[in-house]
Amino acid sequence: MAIRPAKCVRDGNKVAWTRHSKRKPRKSYIKTMPHKELNQHRMGADKDDYDATYHLKLKDDILILRDNAIEAARQSANKVLEAAMPGNYYFLVRVYPHHVIRENKMVAGAGADRIQKGMRRAFGKPMDRAARLKKNQALFSVYVYKGKENESAVKEAFRRAKMKLSGEFSVVEE
Repeated sequence: MAIRPAKCVRDGNKVAWTRHSKRKPRKSYIKTMPHKELNQHRMGADKDDYDATYHLKLKDDILILRDNAIEAARQSANKVLEAAMPGNYYFLVRVYPHHVIRENKMVAGAGADRIQKGMRRAFGKPMDRAARLKKNQALFSVYVYKGKENESAVKEAFRRAKMKLSGEFSVVEE
């Protein structure tokens, strides 16, 4: 079954749903955690002498981003950086998908009205994970050596990453 569009879950003004206990799962609000798509948070070579730092920061107030969207943006940005400057960058994912997304499954087709209860007991089951971002929070950070070609490669990588994400993001250099 396909996942629902991001517009269904990206409103950040709702209460976070993150409580899960590893020691006593029977006392958790969330009994089973969904599988996490985002597995790699650090890419490239971690060196101490990088001169320039670039961040991809959120312009909006609050945004909820699914982990599969963050993973798609990470892969596309890392692909550009690895092709442009292999081994001369350090790429970090700054957020972790703690927020759990619930989904009340709806049945479609003939005879669905006999099976489904509609909005009765509609709390939903845990389906996916997401990260909650606040205004000016960095999603990605890239450390590189100063240079025009490195700057253009980082901006191209972030441009491709922004295509995979909902919300408005800006590239900030430090």
